[in-house]
Amino acid sequence: MAATSDPTEAALLVAALKKKLNFEELQRQLQRTQEVPFDSRRRMMSVVLQRSSDNSGLGFELEGQSDYLKPLTAPYLIFTKGSPLDVLQHCKQILKDGHIEELSAAERKEVTAVNDGFASRGYRVLGLATRQKEEQPQDAQELEQNLIFVGLVAMIDPPRAEVADAIAQCHQAGIQVTMVTGDYGLTAEAIAQQIGLVDGKARVVTGEEMGHLSDAQLCQVLQQKSGLIFARVQPEQKLRLVQAYIRMGHTVAVTGDGVNDAPALRAANIGIAMGLSGTDVAREAADIVLIDDNFATIISAIEEGRAVYQNIRKFITYILSSNIPELLPFLAMVFFKIPPALVILQILAIDLGTDMIPALALGAEEPEAGILLQPPRKKSKPLLDKSLMLRAFLFLGLLEGLVGMTGFLLVWRSNGYGITQLQAMTSAILARSGTTTQMAIYHQATTVTLAAIVACQVGNVFACRSERTSIFRLGFFSNRLIWLGIAVEWGLILSIIYFPPLQKVFATAPLSPWQWSLLILCPPLILIADEIRKKIVQAG
Repeated sequence: MAATSDPTEAALLVAALKKKLNFEELQRQLQRTQEVPFDSRRRMMSVVLQRSSDNSGLGFELEGQSDYLKPLTAPYLIFTKGSPLDVLQHCKQILKDGHIEELSAAERKEVTAVNDGFASRGYRVLGLATRQKEEQPQDAQELEQNLIFVGLVAMIDPPRAEVADAIAQCHQAGIQVTMVTGDYGLTAEAIAQQIGLVDGKARVVTGEEMGHLSDAQLCQVLQQKSGLIFARVQPEQKLRLVQAYIRMGHTVAVTGDGVNDAPALRAANIGIAMGLSGTDVAREAADIVLIDDNFATIISAIEEGRAVYQNIRKFITYILSSNIPELLPFLAMVFFKIPPALVILQILAIDLGTDMIPALALGAEEPEAGILLQPPRKKSKPLLDKSLMLRAFLFLGLLEGLVGMTGFLLVWRSNGYGITQLQAMTSAILARSGTTTQMAIYHQATTVTLAAIVACQVGNVFACRSERTSIFRLGFFSNRLIWLGIAVEWGLILSIIYFPPLQKVFATAPLSPWQWSLLILCPPLILIADEIRKKIVQAG
């Protein structure tokens, strides 16, 4: 029963079981001698069965009707299933109540109407036909000619409950979803209505209609943002659709599971194959394989991808913003002729020590609420764009630098040294030939600058958790790794300031209580400033 691996074949087997057909008996009576596999152009498949020599009839019953197929008495039987309208085109007769009759135009219309009725309710419909021959058929094409129409089989394959929500999230996220299927147009439209892909009347373009469109006309059709369905599409037409969307500047993701989907999967920007039902060829051609075959998983992946992109920007903003307060002391030394407010090893302590763990914590941020409500970014948009650079360098970084320089000058002012006196002793401090008192004050001033920058980075790490969303909405404790980073950061700074061997290496000095009280104001200062910026951005 290998056929049960295919949902359609499994459904047919279930229907046969309900009619109390005996598979073992049928396999004994009818031996398969030939098969014409399904083809996307013919949209049919056929098998040739040979009666066993000890059996003149089929000998099974359908709900009390014995010998329903009694007119079929030839040694070889051909059974065909496929697209109802395609099967119907190859039929000249019809089997009714155990009798073979000519298939009239009225009966063709009746079969078509029944098929459309099922399809419009979302059913997948197969047409069944048969034929009998006295000798083993040799020509595969001739097998499917002059068939006897047997009937229709309708089956429902309801979409998963989560697909409708996933489609809605796609629309909210600015992602256009186009249905491309080999199914009948009415079936595709009904399914699209069920999953919320279309609102109102859909525009269904068949593969045959698409074949008559030029590339320019096809692009015009693809301008429609929603409610667009391509039905009865050939593999090469699916590839053509992908190429048309790419030419229009779209980033295209394609889902598929069959061998025929491989060209489109390969041509798309992102090929997504089904891991459970997909063929090996489709999985090899794809960039991503869904192990659960669930469309909603794609939306989760998009959300996670957007979160990773945002987290990289948060990480970069946080790291870059500390460069300005590290640079500002040397710019002040050049332009104002004062000693540098930081020494080289203190800068390394910031870059390689205190910034590292909080920055990594930003890279572990969960996706922000409403991340799927944001429109997709343009492919041309760089990671380091203008807004990020301005925020990192000219807002957060500049503010931190000014706070650090203010702390440096306050230490000198508290000891009675103004700018003029400081400028006068710059050469001595740079040459390390100043008095013991002067060098002690200088070490304490640089320590305050170092501690002020680190304190500002505490406020900065919370500010960088979102470019637009307030920290009061995100919550201070929703990312506990940040607090671990802050603990490590301050553990290192306290060691540098108070552990004698490190004091000597980093040229630091213990801080007074009033200096610590000023440091406490640094984190909220940065955070409040960025909250004001976010309010202005949101209002704009």
